[in-house]
Amino acid sequence: MKTVIRNGRIVTAVDDYDADILIEGGKVVMIAKAIAVDADRVIDAKGRLVIPGGIDPHTHMELPFGGTSASDTFETGTRAAAHGGTTTIIDFAVQGKGQALNQALDGWFKKAEGKTSIDYGFHMICTDLPDERLPEMKELIRQGVSSFKLFMAYPGVFLVDDATIYKAMLTTGEAGGLICMHAENGVVIDAIVKRALAEGKTAPKYHALTRPTKAEAEGVHRAIALAEIANTPVYIVHLSCDDSLQEVTRARDNGTPAYAETCPQYLFLDSSVYEQPGFEGAKYVMTPPIREKWNQEKLWRGLQFNDLQVVSTDHCPFCFKEQKELGLNDFSKIPNGGPGVEDRMSLVYNGGVAGGKISLNRFVEIVSTSAAKIFGLFPRKGTIAVGSDADIVIFDPDEEKTISAKTHHMNVDYSAYEGMKVRGVTKTVLSRGELVIEEGKYVGKPGHGQYVKRGLFNSPR
Repeated sequence: MKTVIRNGRIVTAVDDYDADILIEGGKVVMIAKAIAVDADRVIDAKGRLVIPGGIDPHTHMELPFGGTSASDTFETGTRAAAHGGTTTIIDFAVQGKGQALNQALDGWFKKAEGKTSIDYGFHMICTDLPDERLPEMKELIRQGVSSFKLFMAYPGVFLVDDATIYKAMLTTGEAGGLICMHAENGVVIDAIVKRALAEGKTAPKYHALTRPTKAEAEGVHRAIALAEIANTPVYIVHLSCDDSLQEVTRARDNGTPAYAETCPQYLFLDSSVYEQPGFEGAKYVMTPPIREKWNQEKLWRGLQFNDLQVVSTDHCPFCFKEQKELGLNDFSKIPNGGPGVEDRMSLVYNGGVAGGKISLNRFVEIVSTSAAKIFGLFPRKGTIAVGSDADIVIFDPDEEKTISAKTHHMNVDYSAYEGMKVRGVTKTVLSRGELVIEEGKYVGKPGHGQYVKRGLFNSPR
């Protein structure tokens, strides 16, 4: 099938021009000022932006956690992602204690295969890495799972020690892979949590108050130091505060290949959400927690100056009723995580481009291109160029909408951004040339999405 997108303003991380696009066989095959061919489908993008499909490199569909599982399946979650302009996710497979990495990966393939509306890849969360298991990391890299997440938090569940982190960094670095670090001093946080509970402090707000910014910053500092010792790059996930950003900035100024992402919840929400009446604050229990408002300006500066390279979501939704309520009398039992995969593109456009903080090119870079480069997807994805996958979003920069659980497509009973008005709306989405969203309506089908075998780490600018 031949598809032509006409009259659009094409914006990539480096370009901004008016042209038509010809799509055939799932690929971009021509870009020209005017394309005159007999096409099976013509899409008029006049007055709209034509941008690369968003890449969200941090989602948790169907993640088992805290005695329950994330409420979005690969089917519902990828459909919601498409509505928001995301055409590729990189989700996290989880290794159980004593489990081979390939066995863990097979479990996540079974969850996703035949169910996604957009393309997907995997990172591997490693929880058990004795020396004899380290070679399995290199085998996964050969299979296109070229990044691994390690935790300094959640003792007894995910936490691994510093020696394990160092050896994993050394192993993956030799093979061209990348370690993603959940950087918090989880052992100290665990002690703070136990003390708070002993003092009868059980409300949701104590989730935030027991996870201080210094505990995150210490973890970031240690992760970077271990990467320097191993002589490998490192990627810090869900960075939430200025204390941590200072550690990344200092390292990058010294020439260390340290990279980091932040998330919309840290750019647009602040710690006052935990002061809502009753149990409402539980909706915002996520890790790291939402910080004091002044951190937002610092995070935007990090995005402006490229000390932060990516805006992901850490999408891990749990319904307020029944799931978040597992922690009604104990904040430490509230499942950690929140929804966001559908709202990312509009939020970042509204707060960044419409808000005058970043350019259109930088917007595309932080929601798509940088992730594609870091995680071995570029130039197949993350740009609009001849030969690239036709993952394309037609985006109305002037339309406004109000975010609400009543209208979103995520399988969760609340919105973290309820009532927030944003300017910039995804209208039409193509995944490998196939329509998934047409003028805001879902026209795709579960099973269209394919597993994407990723390449090796590729340093962005």
